[in-house]
Amino acid sequence: MNQNNLSAVDWSSIPKPEDDGKASHLCGMKVPSAAMKSTDGRYVDISSLPGVTVVFVYPMTGRPDTPLPDGWDQIPGARGCTPQSCSFRDLYAEFQSLGVKNLFGLSTQSTQYQDEAVKRLHLPFPMLSDSNLNFSKALGLPSMVVERMTLLKRITFVINDGTINKVFYPVFPPDKNAAEVIRYLKQRR
Repeated sequence: MNQNNLSAVDWSSIPKPEDDGKASHLCGMKVPSAAMKSTDGRYVDISSLPGVTVVFVYPMTGRPDTPLPDGWDQIPGARGCTPQSCSFRDLYAEFQSLGVKNLFGLSTQSTQYQDEAVKRLHLPFPMLSDSNLNFSKALGLPSMVVERMTLLKRITFVINDGTINKVFYPVFPPDKNAAEVIRYLKQRR
């Protein structure tokens, strides 16, 4: 999707994901130690980060030169990775002003694939690649298989000193998720 047409998404025509209970175990959980490659060249272990960290997990970003999987828009919760990433981009300064030390997007796509989106969308934060699924399996994150790819369902965490304090799941519509997280951060102050 062209980043200039983000407002063109008619969310009423996209199936809304249901809460399948597969994230109910996460709030209060210690984040497992798992180093993931980042688009800024580092390996990041979220469990060791001090302060407040926000991680939004998404299935996959599309690319202008690559078609999305068949039926993508009809998979509940699949559509919206670019609008979600751009909403976090647009509110990035506000996250920082609220004391968020680290903000990451996370998917099972390779760092090379994610790097294209970071550059194209002008994201001021890095994306983390869990292509080996070590982090996802250790946390028991909800996932789906689409065209033989294991993709993560959309979920967002607020983590404080390595412990998950808040879970947003399911996330819909994805372009409103960043504002929802900001509201939560303001309320907990």
